[in-house]
Amino acid sequence: MINAKQLTRKYGSFTAIQDLNFSIPRGQIVGLLGHNGAGKTTTLKILTGYMEATSGSISIGGVDVQENRQDIQKNLGYLPEVSPLYPEMTVWQYLDHIADLRNISSEKKNSAIAEAIKATELGDKAASYINTLSKGYRQRVGVAQAIIHKPEILILDEPTNGLDPSQIITMRNLIKNLSKTSTVIISTHIMQEVEAICDRVIIILNGKIALDSDLSQLKASENQLIIGVNAEYKDVLNSLSSINGINEIQDLQSSSSFKEYSIKLDENCDHNINPTIVKKVSEQGWDLYKLTTEQRTLETIFKEVNSKLIEGAQHV
Repeated sequence: MINAKQLTRKYGSFTAIQDLNFSIPRGQIVGLLGHNGAGKTTTLKILTGYMEATSGSISIGGVDVQENRQDIQKNLGYLPEVSPLYPEMTVWQYLDHIADLRNISSEKKNSAIAEAIKATELGDKAASYINTLSKGYRQRVGVAQAIIHKPEILILDEPTNGLDPSQIITMRNLIKNLSKTSTVIISTHIMQEVEAICDRVIIILNGKIALDSDLSQLKASENQLIIGVNAEYKDVLNSLSSINGINEIQDLQSSSSFKEYSIKLDENCDHNINPTIVKKVSEQGWDLYKLTTEQRTLETIFKEVNSKLIEGAQHV
């Protein structure tokens, strides 16, 4: 549905994003993850037609965004990081104004507003002035304006920014419900939001795609173990590397009273290797404090990707 090819944007001599390539099918919830300034918002602005790419292209349903900007925007819903609300209006007045901008007919306008209010659970605030609303409710109003025309694609830039824990849960549930009828792209620097909501993550670092993967595949960790022993890395490496099925051993730089290491197994290692590792530890006379399957989170994955990027830059 969405296809980006060699997408690049420069500001003078500064390159904000470079050679981005990705494809997003209909119905996915995709998290665009990266540090502040990584290039996420620039990517979204190009996707919405708000900004032109320096080079490369992006298309939706086979239609080029830059060449058919207004047609594309009719099927887009966009919540920018700072939502353009009018504080002197009530929620209903504001959505009525947005409906006019979206060219929703007078016959359909009231029902469109009512449906957007219902979807965002703003019913008890419909007559309230926006300047009296909490941050969480203002974010909901921002989402309501983005969905009032029932877009095929919904783009949310930092949708949970500044919300309290209760408001974050409400926003997560709202986004999941909206994904039933729209493809959703969420830009954020908060990894927990991607884990809680998204089907897929695209990590952008320094303007380039560092990783693009389904979350379920990314977090699979059956081929990695964590071991805790009272032994130094070089001794663990020399001893355990001789075990058939062990691919790699990494020092986790733990701060506990014992040392922790990550053991990566061969993909075709289908036997239970734990007894063999325990036997080897016993032969070495070490104390075994821990031997578990590694539970990878998006945070650990992000650190891995970031460290590899830094390491690669140092070798250039």
